[in-house]
Amino acid sequence: MSLVQQFKDTLTRSRQGFLGRLGDLFGGGEIDEEFYEELEEILVSGDVGVQTTLKLVEELREEIAARRIRERSEARELLEDILGKLLQTAAEPVTPEQPPLVILLVGVNGSGKTTSIAKLAHFYKQQGKKVLLVAGDTFRAAAVEQLEIWAKRAGVDIIKQQQGTDPAALYFDAVNAAVARKADVLIGDTAGRLHTSDNLMDELNKIYRVINRNLEGAPHQVLLTVDATTGHNAVAQAEKFNQTLPLTGLILTKLDGTARGGIVVGIRDQLDIPVSYIGTGEKIEDLAPFDPRAFTAALLQA
Repeated sequence: MSLVQQFKDTLTRSRQGFLGRLGDLFGGGEIDEEFYEELEEILVSGDVGVQTTLKLVEELREEIAARRIRERSEARELLEDILGKLLQTAAEPVTPEQPPLVILLVGVNGSGKTTSIAKLAHFYKQQGKKVLLVAGDTFRAAAVEQLEIWAKRAGVDIIKQQQGTDPAALYFDAVNAAVARKADVLIGDTAGRLHTSDNLMDELNKIYRVINRNLEGAPHQVLLTVDATTGHNAVAQAEKFNQTLPLTGLILTKLDGTARGGIVVGIRDQLDIPVSYIGTGEKIEDLAPFDPRAFTAALLQA
């Protein structure tokens, strides 16, 4: 299955929702002021965001005028190109010269963080990498047990401690273990927390500092799991987490559960944080590296 088709399948509800309205808008007729007004309304309703929507529509308007396009059907490719360029401008993920690659996952409870860790482990395992997981959510015993189950499914080892253990101390040991075992990738969980809790966010920062002191340059990637169904609350989450930790990317989960797939565009434009992966389903293999062109094609192509 091609990546475009994979994204199309994931965006089924979006394609039936606001994307279906976009399809109707570009279906036929002449471009007039009503076209631009309806386009703005559709994009905002699709969680693209007001500021991003106004920017996109203005750029589309300029391109249409410059190329003297009159038919709505001819404007679809222009919008696809504009969206593709917006999503394309992202830094490449950091990889260390020497392993292990250390990836820290953060996010609020219920955002799909634990399953995303398992999917990432499977993703790297399929590349022949030796992967080690860290059960860094030491506040909930259930979280450790859940990650253990996923580790077995992925066929990877896990570092854990008793409930209540200082997570920063656990990460210190985990980094040492990853180096000693010659692991290629170390992927760590953290306690789910509300982005409005300063004390818990401070603890995240402590974990980050301990990892960095123990292994220069690490963690190399800090990925925030974002539940696409939460709409623009996801933007607020990402903004707050990014103030606490230098986020390198997002894992967008539950995109198949929302009819408003424009959240990808809004987050990318407003926060300048790239989407790194998209969860495409519930199975352990259902994680796809984000491809801007494939995604915009899935969004806008019939």
